[in-house]
Amino acid sequence: MTDSVKDKVIRIIAEQAMLEPSDIEMTQSLQDIGIDSLGLVESIFAIEEEFDIQVPFNANEPEASEFDISSVAAIVGAVEGLVAAQKS
Repeated sequence: MTDSVKDKVIRIIAEQAMLEPSDIEMTQSLQDIGIDSLGLVESIFAIEEEFDIQVPFNANEPEASEFDISSVAAIVGAVEGLVAAQKS
């Protein structure tokens, strides 16, 4: 069985935070998990590579980005939207 977008995103975030995927909760922010700004950028690159998508993200101004990074759930939702848009 193939992993869902959610499972893949959680796996990428967990790897970046050096945690197990089971330790990641959808309501957590990346700061809660211990991911700093460099880790965020590395996570975005890993997500882009995993899903073959372009994330509209400005690492210098994450609050000004269209890509919501406020929580794990928001990141999963944003990636799901980009993946769906790519398929259409």
